Amino acid sequence: MTSLTEIKKRIEKLREEIRHHDYLYYVLNQPVISDKEYDDLYRELKALEEKYPQFITPDSPTQRVSGEVLQEFKTVRHKVKMLSLDNTYTYDELREWNERIFKNLGKEKFEFVVELKIDGVSASLTYEQGIFILGATRGDGEVGEDITLNLKTIRSIPLHLKGRDLPRILEVRGEVYMERKEFEILNAEREKRGEVLFANPRNAASGSLKLLDPSLTAQRRLNCFIHSFGTREGGRELSNQWEFLNYAQEVGFRVNPANRLCKDIEEVIAYCNQWQEKRDSLSYDIDGMVIKINSFAQQKKLGFTLKSPRWAVAYKFPARQATTEVLAIKMNVGRTGVITPTAELKPVECGGVIIRNATLHNFDEIKRLNIRVGDRVLIERAGEVIPKVVKVVESRGKKEVEIPKTCPVCGGKVVKEKEEEVAYRCINPSCPEQLERLIIHFSSRGAMDIEGLGEAVAKQLVEKKMVKDLADIYFLKKEDFLTLELFADKKAENLLKAIEESKKRPFSKFLYGLGIRHVGEKAALVLAERFKDIDTLMRTKVEDLLEIYEVGPVMAESIVNFFKQKSTQDLVKKFKKAGLILKEEEKKLGPQPLKGKKFVFTGELSEFSRKEAEELVRSLGGEASAAVSKNIDFVVVGENPGSKFAKAKELGIKIIDETEFKKLVKS
Repeated sequence: MTSLTEIKKRIEKLREEIRHHDYLYYVLNQPVISDKEYDDLYRELKALEEKYPQFITPDSPTQRVSGEVLQEFKTVRHKVKMLSLDNTYTYDELREWNERIFKNLGKEKFEFVVELKIDGVSASLTYEQGIFILGATRGDGEVGEDITLNLKTIRSIPLHLKGRDLPRILEVRGEVYMERKEFEILNAEREKRGEVLFANPRNAASGSLKLLDPSLTAQRRLNCFIHSFGTREGGRELSNQWEFLNYAQEVGFRVNPANRLCKDIEEVIAYCNQWQEKRDSLSYDIDGMVIKINSFAQQKKLGFTLKSPRWAVAYKFPARQATTEVLAIKMNVGRTGVITPTAELKPVECGGVIIRNATLHNFDEIKRLNIRVGDRVLIERAGEVIPKVVKVVESRGKKEVEIPKTCPVCGGKVVKEKEEEVAYRCINPSCPEQLERLIIHFSSRGAMDIEGLGEAVAKQLVEKKMVKDLADIYFLKKEDFLTLELFADKKAENLLKAIEESKKRPFSKFLYGLGIRHVGEKAALVLAERFKDIDTLMRTKVEDLLEIYEVGPVMAESIVNFFKQKSTQDLVKKFKKAGLILKEEEKKLGPQPLKGKKFVFTGELSEFSRKEAEELVRSLGGEASAAVSKNIDFVVVGENPGSKFAKAKELGIKIIDETEFKKLVKS
């Protein structure tokens, strides 16, 4: 029989192996095992820690994502100020800075360390005996916010440093950033959900670090480069910045490989010029270079001004900026109905490209800029990102920009669903700008399940104006499909058959397919079971909806606003004319052994998808919920459970695995 001592040794061995592979993968980018082998190590460690929780430590690789949701961030006072850098904008200004260093240091020789200036968010990391204990934002330089739990989710930040001769306390500084590829993925996901897009990767990184739920931060795939020394108690003595950077990588930090040791200012300038030319070749944004005096003794001698160190300076790349006139402000409707204001500009060259339009993001941004048609504005183009208006340089316009009350495309109602949101959106289900996305959603498996009506077909139907609203799908003929690309008789007949079959789909699937904002599959099922038919649902009021446990104020307002539009009412009449039976069928109930019991599922089940398991519970009279609370009877745990598992343990809710769940439903 395995002793507790042997189990503890195995857990420590697994942690050591995982940390080693994290270092190879996230710091050196040189993995030596497959993802499957890594996952096997991680799963074994997680299983042992769950079985023997007395051996869990804060620096374990399994503790990166906390199940805790914070109410607010605590403040942290920095032991050594996190000062900002003075900026230089020309090579002559760099030479002048070099002359000042030369005068202050007299006859002493000095050299420079040149680093890429990452366009991210500064963070301070503190380690005690090699274990990560505190992470903070820069704040005002003296006081920042405690974002330890969010920083722990970043895989390139070690939770436990390597080596033996570690300081009792070590504090380092770094830059947290988001790669352009991850930024594009994040914004694409936000667009699908109808959320406001981030302006650039830096804003996305900053917003991600300010989330109160670390599990959401973990999904953002942030990264970090360590660049500066803060303070140290004990451990190895370091005499200069270049030694520090090498030491930082040695103990497990990720350090930028482009750092360069330069002997004189001309070598510095040549290196800055090199990166100015090729900055777009990187996978992340940089907006300049940071130049530091290498020697710590010389840094101390040079000292600080009130706001900045004298021994370091930033060289900012020439901004891709230009000034021009605002000719008009147009309202564009996105595929999720969000109204985005765009400035139409007098054409101007900027960063080698002729710019005619620039995004204004949202109406809060218009208010902040106080921008009007006729104003002269400064625009900026960063990399391949859409140009943006930075500020008004000359106010010429008189008329303020008004928030539209109706959609500029279809005339439908425009609403702002939450006071704290910045987005205004068109909620007309037949709005042409949204129609393609709605057709794809309506035809999906979770909704009307029209096989063959995918993205390519939906795009052609909208472009050829063969479908002007969702109900038009049911009035299409074979000859219509034969005019589309890659369609022959058989394919057209199969699609027509799928459309006809979809008329038999349950009322709940139809409701989900309509794409009502905030109404997912679960909510659609609850609404169908409660109101039974479309006419009753269309007459319902907000207060009636709020009586339903699963419906909150935002969803209730969204449902009522959706159905009181004339365009929605006309659409429903058209669906009825097409032969859809928009009411819930009376179910012949079988045995209901789970009646009154509420379940939550977390982790990956082997024999069921999450959706299948929830439907099985409902068919047996039980309820399936997405959130863990005191009124839940069972939490069913699969592989790699999330924060719901921890919360269930905390609340003392009965936890069962998949085997026990199958026994329960069979009984």
